[in-house]
Amino acid sequence: MNKTIYAVLLLLCVSGNARADDAGIRRCRGIADATTRLACYDALVVPAADAKVPASRLPTQAESRNAPVIAATPPVPVNMPQSKIEQFGLENRTSPAVADAIDSYIPGRFEGWEAKSSIKLANGQVWQIADDSNRYVTLSDPKVRIRRGALGSFYLEFDKINHSPRVKRVQ
Repeated sequence: MNKTIYAVLLLLCVSGNARADDAGIRRCRGIADATTRLACYDALVVPAADAKVPASRLPTQAESRNAPVIAATPPVPVNMPQSKIEQFGLENRTSPAVADAIDSYIPGRFEGWEAKSSIKLANGQVWQIADDSNRYVTLSDPKVRIRRGALGSFYLEFDKINHSPRVKRVQ
């Protein structure tokens, strides 16, 4: 989905409606001060698809120097998880994940689940049953896969059970 957004933005940038006059852009590039340069870019006029902007309408260096100075805010640091597995299931708390599923196991004896019960995987992740399903089984160190479902949901698949409860990651 992100690739689609980037493609649309790229098409908008190269379309006739989104191009500003090259002389104005070159003039803004020549300004050393960052805030003045930004003000110069902000003052550029984007022409209509079939209209040409006369050079007289472009901002001069003197106009760019007199443009209001806008205080730049520093970028907010984003704490990126170390790997795709660490961020899986926490998309709304971190950056979008790229993994479709993770494989792990539940250490020790597993005796099934009920609604809202928590399951801790061997990789340290804790998932909670998000639907009203329940199942009583006795397994030792069962292999599991958590896969992405539709509309942001996740499903816990067991190696020897033919039922996959909907889950949400809590830790």
